[in-house]
Amino acid sequence: MPAEVESLMYVNANGDERNVPWHGLGTSIDHAASAQEALELGGLNWKVTAEPIFVNNHEVPGYQANVRETDKKVLGIVTNRYEIVQNKQAFDFIDGLLGEGVTFETAGSLEGGKRVFMCAHLPKEKILGDDIVPYLVFTNGFNGKYTVRACCTPVRVVCKNTLNYALNTASRYWSTRHTGRIEDKLEEARNTLNLAKQYMKELDITADILANTKVTDDEVMTMLNNMYPVKDDDSDRKKNNVADIKNGFMMCMLSPDILKFKNTAWGVVNAASDFYTHTPPKRITSSWNEKNFGKVLDGNVMIDTVFLNMLKKAKQNV
Repeated sequence: MPAEVESLMYVNANGDERNVPWHGLGTSIDHAASAQEALELGGLNWKVTAEPIFVNNHEVPGYQANVRETDKKVLGIVTNRYEIVQNKQAFDFIDGLLGEGVTFETAGSLEGGKRVFMCAHLPKEKILGDDIVPYLVFTNGFNGKYTVRACCTPVRVVCKNTLNYALNTASRYWSTRHTGRIEDKLEEARNTLNLAKQYMKELDITADILANTKVTDDEVMTMLNNMYPVKDDDSDRKKNNVADIKNGFMMCMLSPDILKFKNTAWGVVNAASDFYTHTPPKRITSSWNEKNFGKVLDGNVMIDTVFLNMLKKAKQNV
């Protein structure tokens, strides 16, 4: 498994390759997981302790090392104000947030344990006739770099395309620093669900606008030419790679599940989601899978670029 993905579990109930998230990393199970199953199968059943730091037999004041109990690995050096959020606490937190019977789709450890995540699904919704499942993604870290964060990640059920579009009128994030008890933040975090509901409502409105905005293939190609400019003196390799990207994008617009939105702005942004979250590069490096995974959690710049271009087109038609 690539270095930055330490452990991972995911649900693939029907065995469909196109439904495998993040290109098959980790352990696949055929049913939605409980918190305890996700904790175990995601490789997250470990605790972190705060240990003092010594230099030349003298304790360094004001700082601590976050150490994983199972292998004594130092996950980060932080100030002694840092409040550790254990993996078990995070799962309990989500259980308390979403209620009894919540199930998890994915969970795992990244960067050698420095960052962990859990992904639970919310009730299915409809966007333009498509089944959309909003997922609540909870991420945490132990190296001082990452806050405790929850976000809404809508996914088209038919092919696991993430719809992390940058809507201006609805946020999909909630976060808090590693200070204070996480249990005390539960009520504040319930706002995350309200954010998710508002995000889905705004997504539905925006999707309808985009679905009624006509876009020609020539207009899509013009957008791609602006996104991937090529100079006359560029190497043949670069020119060929850019041509492959453009052709691959245009082919995605012909996917059976997207054809019903052919020649619309909504079809273009769905093609972008398909292309940028499912199409591997020609040369897959050791870090490609986890970088692609990070784009699912944090958003994809290229998808947002296409989305904002289509929004601009829609506004021009008003």
